[in-house]
Amino acid sequence: MTASPASDAAAELLTELIGNGVRDLVLSPGSRSQAIALAAMELSRSGALRVHVRIDERVAGFTALGIARETGLPVPVVCTSGTAAANLLPATMEAFHSGVPLLLLTADRPPELRGVGANQATVQPGLFGAFVRMAVDAEVPSADAGDATVWSGLASHAIEASLGIAGNGIPGVSGPVHLNLPARDPLSAAGSVSAAPGPAPARVAAAPLVLERGPRTIVIAGADAGADAEALSHAGSWPLIAEIVSGARFGRLVVHGYRELLRDESLGGRVERAVIFGHPTLSREVAALLARTDVDVVAVRRGGEELNLNGRTRPADAMSVADGPADRQWLGAWMNASAAAVVDLSAPAPDQEGLSSADKNARLGAVRAELEAVRKRVDRQLLADAVWRATWPHDRLVFGSSRLVRVADQVLGGKKVPVHSNRGLAGIDGTIATAIGIALASQAAGAAGVTRVLLGDLAFLHDVGALLLPEGEARPRIQVIVGNDGGGTIFDGLEVAASAPAEDLDRAFYTPQSVGLRELAAAYGWEFTQVATRSALDQALTSPAAGPQIIEVPLER
Repeated sequence: MTASPASDAAAELLTELIGNGVRDLVLSPGSRSQAIALAAMELSRSGALRVHVRIDERVAGFTALGIARETGLPVPVVCTSGTAAANLLPATMEAFHSGVPLLLLTADRPPELRGVGANQATVQPGLFGAFVRMAVDAEVPSADAGDATVWSGLASHAIEASLGIAGNGIPGVSGPVHLNLPARDPLSAAGSVSAAPGPAPARVAAAPLVLERGPRTIVIAGADAGADAEALSHAGSWPLIAEIVSGARFGRLVVHGYRELLRDESLGGRVERAVIFGHPTLSREVAALLARTDVDVVAVRRGGEELNLNGRTRPADAMSVADGPADRQWLGAWMNASAAAVVDLSAPAPDQEGLSSADKNARLGAVRAELEAVRKRVDRQLLADAVWRATWPHDRLVFGSSRLVRVADQVLGGKKVPVHSNRGLAGIDGTIATAIGIALASQAAGAAGVTRVLLGDLAFLHDVGALLLPEGEARPRIQVIVGNDGGGTIFDGLEVAASAPAEDLDRAFYTPQSVGLRELAAAYGWEFTQVATRSALDQALTSPAAGPQIIEVPLER
């Protein structure tokens, strides 16, 4: 077979990526990207690379996003030219705003075939605009130009930019990078490629901003905050307001019912300093606090935009607490109010005395109460509570941007569970694909655990293509739990519900649907269960999961 500079350059690029910490690659099929695809498949056979194939580039982008979310490592997603590249934009935008390292490897036509009407050729350089930390329109591999080295160095620079290492991208902040890779025919040739896995380049630890103890302080943990928020709260003896998607809702200082307490003038009204981790998005009360000019807001940057709602927010790379006594009166006021706001959704304990009573009526009453508890229909609060209770530190929990995440944020208590969500832009795009990526990464090398994703019916239907899992690839242990109320009832709580004509509200916003999820599950080869009671839901969530499952929970409007 004719030698292929494209194949040699692709082998060089992937070898360098693997040597710099890349372990997973997501691939969508296409002709123009064949050199990269064939090199990736050979590296997959040798065990140097885990390759995940998805026919839909939008699904591929979010699958890569999910893997990168879980691992913290850059994940390449490879596609052919044309509209294929454009389908990566939603995942790229989410990665930018969430601070997730994503590598976009888009195959392209050579310069002489651009702008002349060539098939499947468009304007790919600069396609992702401000949403990438670095964009390179690479040279065309050529035997005359040193075919094996023309893309040399691209991988290491791209990884440094995606991880926010000094000299590329935004220092200390991860994000997406675009490598546009043009090539001429022949696009592939027989050959061999091997790679030695190496570590990802390490960031230099930033000097922390030392926070004095004086001001009345609260710690706010938004999406992707992680354990750092709880650690600072504990060190400063400051109340912790942790969104359910933060991964920081644990520890003894978590505040329950925080929305109401922030509206309380004796608590929220007296805040002098707010320390922010992650991206808070779930409550207007937090947004209103962060917009106050009388509050000193200090924020650890996570994504591509700095948090600065009040125009005077101070950025920080890391934070620590100065020595000194804690403000026990301030903390105590919050903790007392929090204890009174705890929501207990536990079923009442069985009436053992009544069940064993010699009095027939008392015994029948106790039995009736037990049957009612078993048959109790699931509502949104009970659904969120059941999923939370079934999930443990070795599991993963993913929240979709549906009404359910707000319900969960209001009622769930503290628990140290790894939580993910696409809250960078709070869209419903790619929720299932992201969760599958998280499941694949967290269960690699035989690790235990189940990934559960809780979402509404519209978010589920928006990403139904992600249910297609290729033959021969790992089928992760994942439970997609769909709260199905037949449409977008999240709009019930928005201004439009009070102003729009009922017919317009129903058609343009609620978008009612009656899709058969059982039939969808069967078509894609997923196990399916529909449950309506709390006892049946608990059983479905805790039964051994051998592969992908859909659990449908009908909900009332």
